[in-house]
Amino acid sequence: MTEDAVAVVILAAGQGSRMQSDLPKVLHRLGGVPLVGHALAAARSLDPEQIVVVTGHGAEAVGKALAKLDPEAATALQAEQLGTGHAVRQALPALEGFEGRVIILYGDTPFIAQDTLAALASHPADLVVLGFEAEDPGRYGRLVVTSRGLERIVEWKDADAATRQIALCNSGVMAMPASLLRQLLPRLTNDNAAGEYYLTDLVALARAEGLRADVVTCDEEETLGINTRAELARAEALFQARARARALEDGVTLTDPGSVWFALDTVIGRDAVIGPNVVFGPGVTVESGAEILPFCHLEGCHVSAGATVGPFARLRPGAELGGDVHVGNFVEIKNSVLAEGVKVGHLTYLGDAHVGEHTNIGAGTITCNYDGVMKHRTTIGPRAFIGSDTMLVAPVHVGADAMTGSGSTITEDVPDGALAISRAKQATKPGLALRLMAALRARKEAR
Repeated sequence: MTEDAVAVVILAAGQGSRMQSDLPKVLHRLGGVPLVGHALAAARSLDPEQIVVVTGHGAEAVGKALAKLDPEAATALQAEQLGTGHAVRQALPALEGFEGRVIILYGDTPFIAQDTLAALASHPADLVVLGFEAEDPGRYGRLVVTSRGLERIVEWKDADAATRQIALCNSGVMAMPASLLRQLLPRLTNDNAAGEYYLTDLVALARAEGLRADVVTCDEEETLGINTRAELARAEALFQARARARALEDGVTLTDPGSVWFALDTVIGRDAVIGPNVVFGPGVTVESGAEILPFCHLEGCHVSAGATVGPFARLRPGAELGGDVHVGNFVEIKNSVLAEGVKVGHLTYLGDAHVGEHTNIGAGTITCNYDGVMKHRTTIGPRAFIGSDTMLVAPVHVGADAMTGSGSTITEDVPDGALAISRAKQATKPGLALRLMAALRARKEAR
């Protein structure tokens, strides 16, 4: 382990009662992922030796989410909510043997930048607190700084009139060596009105030991914490504004930026074109030169260069579109690979399928992939032609250069180059339509 090794502790134990929700606060979504996912992404930007997430309220639900978001992150349980200092103390067993610097973040503070975290990790002071110049300091704790560094943190309720004039405020985020954390945490007391153990008291303990405390500053937006639904909505607006600006700066065309919604991990290549009212869920990659037309929803999918999607199309998790694929209006793709040049024009569902290159899928085609218990796969070879309104009852294979007749229900494999037709024989009754309508009108008049 190097001297500049970093570990991150993320505090995610609070109930978030002001959210008025049964869902733990850190699981409310921002940019398509839970709030704690943003803290995890920020922590991973440091390439840390360890991440420990302290859970409490809704620990089981938070633990399940963490297993998907970051399986390598450790968890620690704060069974009783006894303050931030107590929460960090629960993480110490998971950091046993670690001797680098520990950064303490919050699961409801999603916007701290990578550069800010790097400054906290590399600062030479023994203890570093993240501060910000507040436009309206309000009831934030104030950071009292002199030529000797950070002297103390004063809570608003304890501050005199002069201290309340200080605009430099405490974010709660701090960093220090693991050895110092182990030394000072047991010395915190709960001798306060709330009966809780506060991390902010570590500054006074460090100064009493003759150690230097200091402040790293950041923009106020980075420290935005989420405590209410209104704050969550404001955070979403801020996240989307930043994501749209980044996309435009990276060479993506957004024809109506304000109507495009991004997720935390959305990746779009330069010269891609995104139309109005497009929503990106988590896990989407769009390559350079692709076009997403209006009113599409994409999640967990990959769109290759030259492909076009929409309008009014839905790509679900596992959708893989090759180069120059066309997916048209009212088409849904799920867990399916469409090779280069495939065309799926309209009104089609392809689920659990593999479609070979340059195949054409007619309107109204459905892969019948679910038997009520299990999912089954459909494979379609290259250059096939699937007629409109074809039902492909999986598991089934349609060979290369094969065709299906419109309106067919395909339940057996179709060999290469073959034409498969499966439909009821048409019966035509001359004049019956006129007689039937006359009889219906007479019945209506008799009522």
